[in-house]
Amino acid sequence: MKNKLLCLLFGCLISVQAAQSNATQTVPLLAPTQQQSQAAHLSAEVLTRYHYKPVLLDDTSSSKIFDAYIKSLDAQKIFFLQSDVDQLSTFRTMLDDAILKEDLSIPFEIFNLYQQRIVDRITYARSLLKKGFDFKVDESYQLTREKSPWAKSQDEMNDIWRKRVKNDWLRLKLAGKNDKSIIDTLDKRYENNLKSNAKFKSDDVFQSFMNAYTMTIDPHTNYFGIQQSDDFDISMKLSLVGIGAVLQDKDEYTTIRELVVGSPAALSGKLEVGDRIVGVGQGANGAVTDVMGWRLDDTVALIRGAENSVVVLDILPVKAGTDSQHKLIALTRKKISLEQQAAKKSIIKVTDNGVTHQIGVISLPVFYQDFEARQNGDKTFKSATRDVSLLLEELKKDKVDSVLVDLRNNGGGSLDEAIELTGLFINKGPVLQERNDKGVIKVDSDTRKGALWDGPLGILINRGSASASEIFAAAIQDYGRGVIIGEQSFGKGTVQSVVNLDQLVKNDKPKFGELKMTVAQFFRINGGTTQLRGVTPDISLPTITDLDNSGESSYDNPLPWSQIKSAEFTSAGDLKSVIPKLIANHNSRISKDKDFQYLQEDITEYKNQLDKNLISLNEAQRRKEREVQDKRLASREKTSDSPTNDALHDDGLQVNERNLNRELEIEKIRKNSKDILLNEAANVLSDEISLPKVNATAAINSLPKMEMH
Repeated sequence: MKNKLLCLLFGCLISVQAAQSNATQTVPLLAPTQQQSQAAHLSAEVLTRYHYKPVLLDDTSSSKIFDAYIKSLDAQKIFFLQSDVDQLSTFRTMLDDAILKEDLSIPFEIFNLYQQRIVDRITYARSLLKKGFDFKVDESYQLTREKSPWAKSQDEMNDIWRKRVKNDWLRLKLAGKNDKSIIDTLDKRYENNLKSNAKFKSDDVFQSFMNAYTMTIDPHTNYFGIQQSDDFDISMKLSLVGIGAVLQDKDEYTTIRELVVGSPAALSGKLEVGDRIVGVGQGANGAVTDVMGWRLDDTVALIRGAENSVVVLDILPVKAGTDSQHKLIALTRKKISLEQQAAKKSIIKVTDNGVTHQIGVISLPVFYQDFEARQNGDKTFKSATRDVSLLLEELKKDKVDSVLVDLRNNGGGSLDEAIELTGLFINKGPVLQERNDKGVIKVDSDTRKGALWDGPLGILINRGSASASEIFAAAIQDYGRGVIIGEQSFGKGTVQSVVNLDQLVKNDKPKFGELKMTVAQFFRINGGTTQLRGVTPDISLPTITDLDNSGESSYDNPLPWSQIKSAEFTSAGDLKSVIPKLIANHNSRISKDKDFQYLQEDITEYKNQLDKNLISLNEAQRRKEREVQDKRLASREKTSDSPTNDALHDDGLQVNERNLNRELEIEKIRKNSKDILLNEAANVLSDEISLPKVNATAAINSLPKMEMH
């Protein structure tokens, strides 16, 4: 009763504050459903009993949830005032009760105030466009406010937003836009912000609150609503049932950005990039639902469906005006393979002293596996290891001299895939060790005899390489099987399992969603763990990543680093005598490589800007800085193999504000730009090949060949 009374009073507070604010618009208040309250309680029951490190749901944890929830809503502290946070703090120790008593009114009340504050700030931002700005004033805009205090007054918050809008305006002005064009662009941008804000749903609030709760237990325990569960399954299967069109939200239209080769959308010959979907119908004769102004995910949900079923799209062609004639296109949904996210191969040729080495590169974005297909006995189930195996066979036919596995920004995936992928490069043996909540240690091993690739090997990692990527890289390093190149990896040393809450309570239909819950900690076969420390490369490459504010160590509550006994394993080789020579060659080469030097200059400049955390709002100063930058880029074009391009200059626009063709052009240029770090990693492997065969390679070559089934 006390909670309900406080919520009632707080609801009145929101209404009064909204009326007193300078907002010209209010948003509908969102409320929890009974189903969400039940899902929260059920999740708490599971987490407090079966998590690797169970945390009691009490006032202490409630306080942590409160802080995490506020941070998830307003990490940059540009919406809430200090007085808002003080008022909300009344509920600091009540969130545990909200979950256990199945009354989520409080987290929804918090969100409703947040949503109204967005309206307040954006409405104020739009009002500034009528006044314009004086760009002769010497003042600066703070790029990030995460570590700053909350604004103590409305005037202080208004000044934060004044500078924010002024910076938006100045960026467009420096890109050559006139005042009228700038006002039109920014007014439309802020109007779209308000429209997006009005599209928040009850499920969004619940998802945000539940992740604030789960991530206070550990950073990798998450709640998945039904839609998030579907998306997670798609990311693991690398397939979905649909029409094969990549869509984006653009000016309130669901717009076709790309047609997947071989998909129903592409094969129909009736759709083009830039076409706008304004309606969706189910079945050849079904009523068409108007989706203008809908959220992208809601439109996508209508377009997806059962395999071989028919969906009808109401299309406004790309070249047609808004009042032009539409066309109805019927498509039969099919299974679409997301090949862009699958493993791929390429070959880099490295020539040194007249000798050319071929380095086979396998890029693996995620450790995917179609769990359901595998459980159902489908022998052709989608698998990262299966795909890499095929690519290795192709590279062997191409007679490559070495293989480089590119795991940059590979955030992990299937644990089984990490183990099996390691088995392609080693003789049978342990790959990692797992310790469960009871302290019991299990050794996970590759049981297949022999290696599919027994030649020289390198692994390229960065700060975005996490979990399964770290298991694989660590095993290769511990066995002395290959050279690890790049940055220190993420530092995630925990194992998660997905718990289907509906299966737990035997629901016939999806209702409560899923929990991705930490159930164990994994350890390297040498007894250490990648937790917090990640995998340290044998050869380091320059990094643009701020290591202090990224990776596992940047979280508030990571599990600590620890160590257990080493597993019993036989080394595949010893690279210790090789690494110093490779490092020396690497350092000598990059000291003469102009592109590498330019990269290091850019990284230094970027980090200096981050450290300064301020950007001038004086037009003359910004133009001077831009001129210096332009001159530096122009001078590079004379000596660099990677010429700069005007398409990569700051145009002051956000992604959905550009002409779609221009946006795709920029994306193509960035995709095709020279990958300096990848090329240097290939150079390192070429150096290894040239060294006398008295190291790991000799031992590796003695491994028996693997027989694939």
